[in-house]
Amino acid sequence: MVVVSLVSSFVLASGNPASFETVVKGTCAGDVRFSCAKKADWTFDIRRESVGGTDELVVKLASPKEAVPPRFEVSFAFPQRDMHHLWTDFATDGGHMKPDWSGWRWSDLTHGQPLCAVHNGNNRNRFTMACSEALKRVEWRIALREENCLVIGGLRFFTAPEAPCREYEVRIRFDPRDLFWSDAVQEAAAWIAKTAKLAPCRVPESAFDPLYSTWYSFHQDVFAKDIEEECTRAAAMGMKVLIVDDGWQTEDTNRGYAFCGDWEVSRRRFPDMAAHVKRVQQTGLKYMVWYSVPFIGKKSANFNRFKGRYLYVSDARGAGVLDPRFPEVREFLTGIYVNALKEWNLDGFKLDFIDSFTFQGADPAVKQNYAGRDIRSLPDAVNRLMTDIHAALTAIKPDLLLEFRQLYIGPAIRQFGNMMRATDCPGDLQLNRLRIANLRLTAGRSAVHADMLEWHPSDTPEGAARPILSAIFGVIQYSMMLRNLPAPHQEVIRHWLDFSQRHRQTLLKGAFRVYHPEAQYPLLEAESGAERIFGVYTSGTVVPCGPLDKPVYVLNGTGTDGLIADLPTAPGRISVFDAFGNPVTGIPPVAAGLNRIPVPSGGYVRIDKSVPANPPPSGTSANRANS
Repeated sequence: MVVVSLVSSFVLASGNPASFETVVKGTCAGDVRFSCAKKADWTFDIRRESVGGTDELVVKLASPKEAVPPRFEVSFAFPQRDMHHLWTDFATDGGHMKPDWSGWRWSDLTHGQPLCAVHNGNNRNRFTMACSEALKRVEWRIALREENCLVIGGLRFFTAPEAPCREYEVRIRFDPRDLFWSDAVQEAAAWIAKTAKLAPCRVPESAFDPLYSTWYSFHQDVFAKDIEEECTRAAAMGMKVLIVDDGWQTEDTNRGYAFCGDWEVSRRRFPDMAAHVKRVQQTGLKYMVWYSVPFIGKKSANFNRFKGRYLYVSDARGAGVLDPRFPEVREFLTGIYVNALKEWNLDGFKLDFIDSFTFQGADPAVKQNYAGRDIRSLPDAVNRLMTDIHAALTAIKPDLLLEFRQLYIGPAIRQFGNMMRATDCPGDLQLNRLRIANLRLTAGRSAVHADMLEWHPSDTPEGAARPILSAIFGVIQYSMMLRNLPAPHQEVIRHWLDFSQRHRQTLLKGAFRVYHPEAQYPLLEAESGAERIFGVYTSGTVVPCGPLDKPVYVLNGTGTDGLIADLPTAPGRISVFDAFGNPVTGIPPVAAGLNRIPVPSGGYVRIDKSVPANPPPSGTSANRANS
């Protein structure tokens, strides 16, 4: 049922007709104030819709003539009751509620999304806020006021340079329902995409295939022969996709971007790129190539060609950032990727640094009266650029793979990319898990990828399993010199690659639930019609296994031996496996209630309601086939 209430547009600021202020009373966030200090000729129409326990505020602006839309703000406050933690799509600080003087967060097409959730310590949603503006910059906050413990919330619109227009509409959604907190977040993320009319692009099945990346293993020091040798090893372990990262286009190895922009293959590194790509594909791996989309390096031949067509030039990066509002810029970038796809028969692209399409200070186009630019709004131009690139490439190869990384992971970006990767966190298994989980909550059916895994070859096999298990609810990308890994580590990789692929429907596409964000996600859960899988990452965590109506798997990523399982009924069978996938014998009986099961670090347990009709015979390979 939808209940609609209209709020008339009227001025409360006495004696100042240039300003606007009004209050929507009685929402689930309390009284919500809308204010605009300099509205000029713009009018505001605001209405409230109550939908299934949530409130939606619809805001419409109109101007009699084309003009830059005015900055306006939405604010509200309510008592802090049973709500102590804040989740955002890129939280790395444990989700603390910060004081209201600590600043605002922001989002736009290439930076996160306007979505956050306040929850308690028992995984219950208390207040989730979302906004339908997925392209233009929105500033927002949920914070705590020291005086009287009030939760202070708000959004700000048009705080960045924006092109003139005549009308604008946005929706804001408040959800106070008593739901499991990650269910509320996933519902809000879906609402943003639906309300903003942003349909995700097609996701080929190969977007969920395990992957080898050259970045951490090689950095820029890449050569065709070395890559081909590594790909032979990767394919034997079960990997199916390769990303060749930065370095293929330059002789420089200083990890800067001064030589980006010409995108000509280093013939010393890759004497025959097309032949090299073909050899890699013959190993069974698809081939993807990295590009830094906005950058034209100062030492490239193209740098002077685009003079006057940069948003800014970064001395730190040694490169200019192209302005996609120029049609020739969009044509140039699209042509680069189309030519590479055709000439080398690639399977995909890693398109990087799209979040650099931004302003550093004033918009340079304003002084030039937008000369040469056929689109005035920068977010609209980035949207058009990516639309053009995606359309041109998929017209040639419909199943093309396109990877993007945090923070450009919102519903607008998912129109063009089918692989969303956790941003760089080398060697940090916990941060990788957090970022994968955050992406899973907001990425819909897009393939969510881990940041590339690496660990030191001197670690134990069980230690090697831990980063794998922390990333297993995303598509795993490996990036280490496989030739240098000891045989036990290689066996661990093979086992968990095999497990992840046999259970990919559940792990990567099943219903996903995240426990205790305030404690850095000690427990993750995925469920399909066939099975339920938990990953445990903090010692002592109790796993609520749920009804034994299907096989239940519990993966031990804690770094210690033993897991605690809460079972509603006594199982008919439990099967324990170590980090290599070998069965562990001598497991004591398990009853209903709390049980400590001796699962080795890096291993797992399978729990069944009853003994299978045809129990697997003894032996490692047979048990793996049935595990």
